[in-house]
Amino acid sequence: MSSPTQEPQPFAHLSAPNAALYRDVLRTFVSAKERFIVHLRPEDVAVELRRDSDEQLAGALDKLVEWGNLRADADTGRVTTVEEFHRKRLLFQLTPAGQAAEQAIAFYEEAIGRRGSLQSVALADIAEQLRSLALLAGEDEPDPARVHLLLLSLAERFSSLADNAQAFMASLRRAIDFSDGDVDGFVAYKERLIDYINRFIADLANSGARIAALLVELEGSGHERLLVLAARREAADAVPDGEDQGRAQEKALGSWRNRWRGLTDWFVSQDAGHPSQARLLRQAAVTAIKQLIDTVGLLNERRAGRSDRTADFRTLARWFAEAPDEASMHRLWRAAFGLTSARHLSVTASTLDEWQDVPAATPWAQAPPIRISPQLRRTGSYERRGKPNKVADRTRARRLLLEQAEREAAETAAARARLRTDGPVLLSELDVLDPRAFRLFLGLLGDALAARHPDDLEVKTATSDGSLEVRLALVPGGGQVEIRTDDGVLTGPEHLVEITDLMVAP
Repeated sequence: MSSPTQEPQPFAHLSAPNAALYRDVLRTFVSAKERFIVHLRPEDVAVELRRDSDEQLAGALDKLVEWGNLRADADTGRVTTVEEFHRKRLLFQLTPAGQAAEQAIAFYEEAIGRRGSLQSVALADIAEQLRSLALLAGEDEPDPARVHLLLLSLAERFSSLADNAQAFMASLRRAIDFSDGDVDGFVAYKERLIDYINRFIADLANSGARIAALLVELEGSGHERLLVLAARREAADAVPDGEDQGRAQEKALGSWRNRWRGLTDWFVSQDAGHPSQARLLRQAAVTAIKQLIDTVGLLNERRAGRSDRTADFRTLARWFAEAPDEASMHRLWRAAFGLTSARHLSVTASTLDEWQDVPAATPWAQAPPIRISPQLRRTGSYERRGKPNKVADRTRARRLLLEQAEREAAETAAARARLRTDGPVLLSELDVLDPRAFRLFLGLLGDALAARHPDDLEVKTATSDGSLEVRLALVPGGGQVEIRTDDGVLTGPEHLVEITDLMVAP
């Protein structure tokens, strides 16, 4: 039996000259292990790789044994003569280090090639599991097994949702960075992707609000008691003999509290300065749609032959390459970019006083002279004498900005609630609107009218942030109506309007 005499280096083959051959050999051993085959002979490896059992393959097996990926044992199973016994015959199998390295490489390749998806079904599952937990929280003595299984399923579903959302946004950014390739294919992909994101935004708005309400309800009815039951059950499995039971339970309880906090932060916004991750994901998805549309516009401009920044820089690079000498290159640089060496000047205090009341139209010849301190040119640095300026304390300003943002968010929410209708209503039936509600209403009308085709009598659309849905239908023969506001009177044809707030759980 032979084994490596040094520390295992199971990843050394990745940077070796014949890395592709080493990877094929190791994949053969992994595949054989999945079929419950432990040992392989060199000829077995050659058959799996569909190649000859030559010296190159034998050398690869020896190097993998040297690095600690494989283990070589003497093959005495088919020996029938003394000559065959003295001939070198080996059986190879994966070592624990080699198997761990293969698992790590497989996990890495899976993570790199993963394209996440936005899971609308996961949102419904999370809401259903939270509803079941709310029912258990209302019982006097909840079943610990049911509580633990529900929390485990909830944590697994939420972790999958968060990981997939992160991977999807990363892959979406790679798609937006598209610059070359099949333009028609990218445009078709863009159409499907935008439709997919729009459906997820609507599902996230509805399910997210429902999940946030269930989380608030659970915290009000004592979710901590459910976490303690799950932690106690996990601690009993971890320490069955009762030794250090309290320490194990505290550790498990801390883990469950951390998961619950992550779930709450994902769906429940603390204030205007700390929005939930679901809200941030919705905003990122809306921004991604706009960037995709901009990318398509840029591709259309390229197909139409219009000049863009990339083409301009390529032309400029060709001009640099065709310049006859270095002086011409410098002239082209100054003409194209206008960047010259900067000189940081500092004038004296007397110059500032003299120029304080000088009109802007005063000619330079009649203006007071500008006295420049020569210290920068003489010493290479300039330091103002005296005490340095105090660091401004902007705590109060930040607090005012935060209060203003929270006030504006509350006013917007009130305006959204003011505009929400319980069904179709006539424009003429709307009461007097305050300025903020009226501005929001004008934005809704603008979105709906922009989405309506000339021959359509009815249109249904959602706002760009996915918070409101408006349905607008023209009333034939309805005449002109007036909507009175604090800013004036809006006049237009009669319509049936239905406004639904997507941020409120049904």
